[in-house]
Amino acid sequence: MLNFKEILSVSLILFSVIDILGSIPIIIDLRKKFGHIQSGKATIVSGVIMVAFLFIGESILGLLGIDIASFAIAGAVVMFLIGMEMVLGMQLFKSDPEESASASVVPLAFPLIAGAGTMTTLISLKVEFSTANILVGVVVNLAFVYLVLKTSGWLEKKIGKAGFNILRKVFGIVLLSIAIKIFKNHVLV
Repeated sequence: MLNFKEILSVSLILFSVIDILGSIPIIIDLRKKFGHIQSGKATIVSGVIMVAFLFIGESILGLLGIDIASFAIAGAVVMFLIGMEMVLGMQLFKSDPEESASASVVPLAFPLIAGAGTMTTLISLKVEFSTANILVGVVVNLAFVYLVLKTSGWLEKKIGKAGFNILRKVFGIVLLSIAIKIFKNHVLV
């Protein structure tokens, strides 16, 4: 059954992890380097990766002998580090410069939108929320990602660097809080 509160929570968590607003400078740089970003293609590929991992990620973990609680704790640690990056303005996760062959898929769809942090978060969310609500949250975020990809140049002019920095820090704190909650729920059980 769909639950608005869960959908809102999932949407905000994914929004914080994906950090598409914080990625606008990268998107603009990719547009300058490659001339055109296929917003639809990047959104669809990201969606396929996220939904596939949501459904088969647990099976993959099972094959590796990793339980969901351990993965949720690992996900919480990754989310915590991403939140620290956002709040402190530092970079812990480095991207490979060779990944820029096809900008719409790599590095935009993967790993920028549907990267390790997003996949880890999806598995962590399965512990806390129903799959239907997670799927709605994924769709909400994909719609927002598409909108941002389409309007990134306009958004850059309207919000400005200072505005993006403020948004990034606010969502970084939200992400830190969520990571601590997930960690607390699985360590202090």
